[in-house]
Amino acid sequence: MSVGKKISRILNNQSETNENHWDKELQTHYYKTTKDKGLAKLEEIINRSNHYSVNSISVDHGEISFNVVKGKKAFVIATVIMVRPYQTAIDFTVTTESTLPFDFGYSAKLIKQLYAVINKELQLIEKNH
Repeated sequence: MSVGKKISRILNNQSETNENHWDKELQTHYYKTTKDKGLAKLEEIINRSNHYSVNSISVDHGEISFNVVKGKKAFVIATVIMVRPYQTAIDFTVTTESTLPFDFGYSAKLIKQLYAVINKELQLIEKNH
């Protein structure tokens, strides 16, 4: 990772995953499940933690939004999309709520923590397509 990318990670208050992210840990993760089961598992993970509070769930769009309510506050949108039968992508967008315009990498760290929990609960196929 270049110095410029390390600095940009620290000096922003939002992180998101995508197919070709320069940080391999923030690339889209694919799981061996269906969209509905993946969304249900994600909702279960969020509900059993006292660190999160669900805002809304859209089963039709495969999205769940929630707040981080313990520690540093953040707003998270998780998107669950089935790309093939039993191959489902899960992506995150995290925006940190702060008076400063940057979060010192907290939003990226939160995504990595969420993926670590999901990886224990669902079968990971690959990190990028």
